[in-house]
Amino acid sequence: MARQRAAAGPSRLAQAITEIERIPATRLSGEVKGAYGITIEVDGLERHLAVGDRCAVETRRGDPLLCEVIGVRDGRGLLMSYKDLGGVGVGCPITLQADGIAVRPGHGWLGRLINGLGEAIDGKGPVPAGHALYPLKGMPPAAYFRRRVGPKLDVGIRAMNSLLNLCSGQRVGIFAGSGVGKSTMLGMLARYCAADVVVIGMIGERGREVQEFLADELGEEGLKRSVVIVSTSDEPPLMRRLAAYMTLTVAEYFRDQGQQVLLLMDSVTRFAMAQREIGLAAGEPPTTKGYTPSVFAELPRLLERAGPGVADSGDITGVFTVLVDGDDHNEPIADAVRGILDGHLVLDRSIAERGRYPAINPLKSISRAMPGCNSEDETLMVRRTRQLLSTYEDMADLIRIGAYRKGTDPKVDEAIQHFDKIESFLAQRRDERSSLEESQVLLAEAIMPTPAPSA
Repeated sequence: MARQRAAAGPSRLAQAITEIERIPATRLSGEVKGAYGITIEVDGLERHLAVGDRCAVETRRGDPLLCEVIGVRDGRGLLMSYKDLGGVGVGCPITLQADGIAVRPGHGWLGRLINGLGEAIDGKGPVPAGHALYPLKGMPPAAYFRRRVGPKLDVGIRAMNSLLNLCSGQRVGIFAGSGVGKSTMLGMLARYCAADVVVIGMIGERGREVQEFLADELGEEGLKRSVVIVSTSDEPPLMRRLAAYMTLTVAEYFRDQGQQVLLLMDSVTRFAMAQREIGLAAGEPPTTKGYTPSVFAELPRLLERAGPGVADSGDITGVFTVLVDGDDHNEPIADAVRGILDGHLVLDRSIAERGRYPAINPLKSISRAMPGCNSEDETLMVRRTRQLLSTYEDMADLIRIGAYRKGTDPKVDEAIQHFDKIESFLAQRRDERSSLEESQVLLAEAIMPTPAPSA
């Protein structure tokens, strides 16, 4: 115990010294020269401002307004506020503060709701501060020192446990349009996944859906091992972007404690939209579908922070939802995210419309950790299941209108015979959990060849 205290003492002292050194030695001030839309122009600090710095604006109402520098143009700094610009006018004084934002996560954050600044929003008082200081814009572990993706995780969802395995440290995307069941699936993962800690980022979420998700999808038991970061759609783009950074920062803290972390973010698309608003306000040129170049630069910086850790640390297994615009799975953000992550699950609207949930389409989905995480028998089962579904889908139109005659093609006959069994296997209630072993047994039964009738 004495050795632990002795080791902790210098460490905390070094942290305190570092924080003291971050405090500016002089007070640098400027003033507002213009405010329009979501942007503030400031004069008098142009030689001291850098992108990412924080400033405090003293509004006409007497309240300090925290802002961030998003660019410098024509000799003036461009600021964006974390809140609305009410009370800001020409001549309002601006003070430069310590650069960047850092937080002190801790185990006391479990079961709590916080915003992008690390402030509690659940009415239970401030969240307790941990010992270590973590910057919101952290860096991923060095690629050379990161471990490989680990063994399979039991996520409790049959389709994933059998056909699209999720491994420890893997990063996958859930691609779907609106109203196809993303939130329900995230809730099932949060409740059933065999992880130590769950970190949930609700980025740009509808305000009314926050409590619905907590009560209906996560539940009390799920919340006890979770930290939920919330930024609703009505908040400024800076807060929505910060909430995404905060989600990864909290996950990194628990990873460094040696725990297996499940990170759920809904959604990456709204993070990209927030970055687009910031980029356009800073004067970036719009490119594909109005997205600015900084959007495609920020996506890998965010997503690469999830994944396997280094020696003596845990892993961050990331599940990121992507809201595809008009069910177009090749739109710019979906295409960019798919190229960064280690797999994708496609929720198909046509499957949801016929009442099968979760509406995962196994033929359009892929896990890049497979078949490396499966045994030979499991790989053969996955291959056979895909072949049966593919054969059925190729002939689906003819089968539905009654144009296909039984006996024309033995492979099609077999696919028809097993299709309903596979569909029944893939369907799962949200209050139903299916383990890895159970999922494999049920899949084997669904695709088992039917013995030929005796003569």
